[in-house]
Amino acid sequence: MLWFLLIVAVALLFVKAYRNTFDVHTNYVTIPLWPSQHVDHPQDFEPLTILHLSDLHMENLSIDPLRIVHDFSGQPVDLIAITGDLLDRHKNIPKAVSYIEQLMQLQPALGTFVVFGNHDYVLPPSKLAQLKSELARIGCRVLINEHATLTHKGQPLHIIGVDDYSTRRSQLEKAFQAVPASGARLVLTHDPNLVLHMKDYDYDYLLAGHFHGGQIHWPRPYHLAKMGKLPRLNMVKGLHEMDGRPFYISEGLGQTGLNVRLRSRPEITLHMLGRASQPENAESKAAQPSGLQESAATLALE
Repeated sequence: MLWFLLIVAVALLFVKAYRNTFDVHTNYVTIPLWPSQHVDHPQDFEPLTILHLSDLHMENLSIDPLRIVHDFSGQPVDLIAITGDLLDRHKNIPKAVSYIEQLMQLQPALGTFVVFGNHDYVLPPSKLAQLKSELARIGCRVLINEHATLTHKGQPLHIIGVDDYSTRRSQLEKAFQAVPASGARLVLTHDPNLVLHMKDYDYDYLLAGHFHGGQIHWPRPYHLAKMGKLPRLNMVKGLHEMDGRPFYISEGLGQTGLNVRLRSRPEITLHMLGRASQPENAESKAAQPSGLQESAATLALE
């Protein structure tokens, strides 16, 4: 009898964990641009709206792209950022490209930018090249240790794509090479452990994914300990700071392995970067952590 009850309990837990993969959460994050080493008048910077998706994992994805389009069609999106792990198997390249193409119906003013993650690099080189080529065909910009300079409402904006850290493909010096001194800097990467090595590389905000918020975060995501220093610091999702600069870890949209989630949910995040004036009586970057705490409070978890 005890075994029967245990089997039933496990089955119910599995059903609940599977249903959680359909329960997408939208988070809203506001990040002040002050202080910035590269924006002369941050108080005049027009807010930049970034729709951030990560870890799509086409093999285990429960969220329909048209649902996202419907949910965000009523508000302007300046930029779509996708931070890696689109798929594991090359047969899903058409599915991944079609998914992103449907997202692009939101018509982001500055375009759609993609960086690759460790799962994307499971593909043979020829298939990865095919994925990159197909993304370029539909109008995406894939950044591999390089940057793109754009003009956002009259002000320069630099999108810096740093390749996957966990597979040792990150080349920070190359990615930041020739980035103009003036203009806001947004870094896109997959593995957020990269921030531990960016003390000498200035940026205003960094977006990443990789950890899935643990995916099975019960009772705690002990399995993430082998995925770098950040999980050991309990930095596996949400808004954080390193060396006085903010970065955000998405829980991701899809799943890897089993299509289940426990104490984590698929995530879509809408970030607003800028306009922020200097806080009163602020004399240095030391004022920034309180600003981040205020920003973190804007997260909508439901």
